[in-house]
Amino acid sequence: MVVAPGTGWPGDLADAATPVATTSDEVVALAASAEQLGDLDARVSVCRACPRLVEWRETVATTKRASFATEAYWGRPVTGWGPADARIAVVGLAPAAHGGNRTGRVFTGDRSGDWLFASLHRNGLARLATSVTAGDGQALIDVRMLAAVRCAPPQNLPTPAERLTCRPWLVRELSLLRPTLRVVVALGNFAWTASWPVLRELGYDLPRARARFGHGVEVSTPDGLLLVACYHPSQQNTFTGKLTEPMLDAVFARARGQIGKSN
Repeated sequence: MVVAPGTGWPGDLADAATPVATTSDEVVALAASAEQLGDLDARVSVCRACPRLVEWRETVATTKRASFATEAYWGRPVTGWGPADARIAVVGLAPAAHGGNRTGRVFTGDRSGDWLFASLHRNGLARLATSVTAGDGQALIDVRMLAAVRCAPPQNLPTPAERLTCRPWLVRELSLLRPTLRVVVALGNFAWTASWPVLRELGYDLPRARARFGHGVEVSTPDGLLLVACYHPSQQNTFTGKLTEPMLDAVFARARGQIGKSN
């Protein structure tokens, strides 16, 4: 079963009165009119604008993985997570079917998250080295995590149309973070590609040609934003050694150093 809004899931800001987007035009309108991150998170968490993603996330939440058969699944879009005055934004692709789609919190409860939270903790950017449930006491420090697409997609592959439909949520979230935002870490090529038009729409002075994705690639804007590319901490990358702990730690050390300079 999918968790109903307002029934007590940790971190759930929606309730029965939260407006629900069912079309791309409604996503645009509801995102633009969200005055605070809490309002935005509530609206994101009940979005139903992409029928294929709605069907998939809810099917996964009902059938479950055998190892989580006794657990309740969130089964709804997964919001950004972290303080409203964060200076670092970590942008991923989408929630994992049995990770964020199960726990209700982005990167919580999956193997990628194990790597990510451990590295953030080593760099003083997360309270705990692990995160397994939405109510486990984890807290991010000066970091907000979010995804380019807010629903778990089949085969972890959103369509271009789904990415565009979801984009206004990302635009508004980064807009609300803008007063404090100093660093964007893009996890993987999908997040890197998705971030450029969003940051341009928000007025950041990025180069005309998008820099080619590669681990550790950096772009600094005249208006004080640092955009950093990082290999995604997927099992495909971590099991093969394409991404190592020192490589991931270096990215977050760089981000932390940058916000230290901006104090």
